[in-house]
Amino acid sequence: MGIGDLHLLGWLTNRDTYDVRGKTVLITGAGQGIGWELAKVLHARGASIALADIDESSARTAAESLGVATMAIGVDVTDREAMARTVTRVVERFGRLDVVVANAGVVPKPATLRVMDARDFDRVIGINLTGVFNTVHPALDHIIQAKGHVVVVSSAAAFAPGMGGSPYMISKVAVEQLGRALRIELAAVGASAGVAYFGVVETAMTHDTLDDDELGRRLGAMLPWPLNVRITGRAAAETIADGIARRAPRTIAPVGWEPYSLLRGVVNVVLDGRLARDARVHALIRAVEERIRPNLHSASDITR
Repeated sequence: MGIGDLHLLGWLTNRDTYDVRGKTVLITGAGQGIGWELAKVLHARGASIALADIDESSARTAAESLGVATMAIGVDVTDREAMARTVTRVVERFGRLDVVVANAGVVPKPATLRVMDARDFDRVIGINLTGVFNTVHPALDHIIQAKGHVVVVSSAAAFAPGMGGSPYMISKVAVEQLGRALRIELAAVGASAGVAYFGVVETAMTHDTLDDDELGRRLGAMLPWPLNVRITGRAAAETIADGIARRAPRTIAPVGWEPYSLLRGVVNVVLDGRLARDARVHALIRAVEERIRPNLHSASDITR
C-alpha cells in the first residue's frame, strides 16, 4: 500500500467525524435544561460556546460558570432580526461559527384543538418551528464556509399522536422535516445537519407538564414501557454531542423509541384506532376540555 492509498484510507475513515475542539458553537435555549447541559459537554470538549436564551440572566450565569471562550446572549428566537444580529455578534466575537444547535422550545398548556386559545398555538409554533428557522437561516453561510454542522431538536413526540397537546407534536414533526431537508441541502455544499429526537427528559418542562399536573400524571401513566423511560438532561446532551462528533443525520434517546420511529407508519395506524376507542383517553380528553371550559360536556356527549 502506497502513501496515496494511506491518505485515501484516512479520508474514508475520518470523513464522517467532526472534532469540536477549536470550533464555535451557538446553542439556543442554553440557559437551562438540555441546552445548558450541552454547553457544558461541548465546552469540555474544547469548543467556544455562545449561549443564547430568552432569559439573559440565566445565559449569563451559565456562561460565567463555564469560564473562558464563552459568551451569553439574551434573545427571543421568534424575533427574526434579533436572531440575525445574534449570529453576527457570535462571528464578531469568535471569528467564526461552525455549529448551530436549535434547541429552544416550549410545550403548550394541555388543551384540545376545540378549546385551546389560538394564541397558545401561535406561541408554540413561533418558538418551536419558526424559531428554529430564525436560528438556522442567518447562520447557514457561516456553517457552509466552515464545513460545519447543524442540529435541530425535534422530539419523539413527532412519532406519536398529539391529542391534548397537538401544537407541540405539530411543531416537532415540522422541525423533523426542516432537518431532513437541511441535511440534503447542506450535503451538496460540504456541510451537514442532523435531527435530535428525545423521549421523556428530566427537565423543568417535563416536571411542569407531567409530574406537577394531575392530568399530566394521568397521561404519563398511559405511556407503556419502554416509552415511559426517562433520561437525564446530561444524557440527552451527550447524545447530541456524540451525534455532532460523527455528523449523525439523526440521534434518538432513549433507545426504546428507535423501533417506534422505524415502524411508525404501521404502528400509528393501529395506535390511532385504539386510542380513538379507548375509554380512558376519552375521559382524559373530557377532563382537559372541562378544565378550560367547565361543564362543557353534556350527558349526551359522554354517553353517545
